[in-house]
Amino acid sequence: MSKIALVDDDRNILTSVAITLEAEGFEVETYNDGQAALDAFNKKMPDMAVFDIKMPRMDGMDLLQRVRQKSKMPVIFLTSKDDEIDEVLGLRMGADDYVKKPFSQRLLVERIRALLRRQDAVAGDAAGGEVEEAKLMVRGELTMDPLRHSVSWKGMDVSLTVTEFLLLQALAQRPGFVKSRDQLMDVAYDDQVYVDDRTIDSHIKRLRKKMRTVDNDFSAIETLYGIGYRYNEE
Repeated sequence: MSKIALVDDDRNILTSVAITLEAEGFEVETYNDGQAALDAFNKKMPDMAVFDIKMPRMDGMDLLQRVRQKSKMPVIFLTSKDDEIDEVLGLRMGADDYVKKPFSQRLLVERIRALLRRQDAVAGDAAGGEVEEAKLMVRGELTMDPLRHSVSWKGMDVSLTVTEFLLLQALAQRPGFVKSRDQLMDVAYDDQVYVDDRTIDSHIKRLRKKMRTVDNDFSAIETLYGIGYRYNEE
């Protein structure tokens, strides 16, 4: 049973999310602020954590910075902010994914499961002592490692959320083939979670922006208006 820490100053969120996660078989610990969570983490780390960004005493960014000094446990940020600066900064500091408020609890559960699967895969790989090169996907200048959730373009690392990683992986698996928005929604979201076309478009926009932080000329993801997207191997 994986132990999940929820850190948020909104008691309603803590209560409702804790009930959902416990119903899914997780052990849950809740904290009202970052300092209380850090005090508990100093005694024993959970398997993964969900942090709100805006909190009293110690906010989510500060808490993540302290945690990353001693642990690589997966962390998801909850944020109601639309400013992408927080997302970029958080990912650079070591956050693994973002879920924006208001959010679907089913979506949060799926993101938690995805990160735990990745964590288990990495741990199993380390125990085996060998890197399975066959797990790598190389498409031109793009290299993706699903086991480690790592992406590089022209040898430079790019930090992506779980959703962005899944979308890029789906597109790059078959270069030149078009993926409709509906197909990409199926890849990135549980079928019980409703999202519209604009959500996928927003993810692709952020994905391109992040790839262009390491290469201003990145153009491998092509938009086919009214149809979808495709990856062109460069």
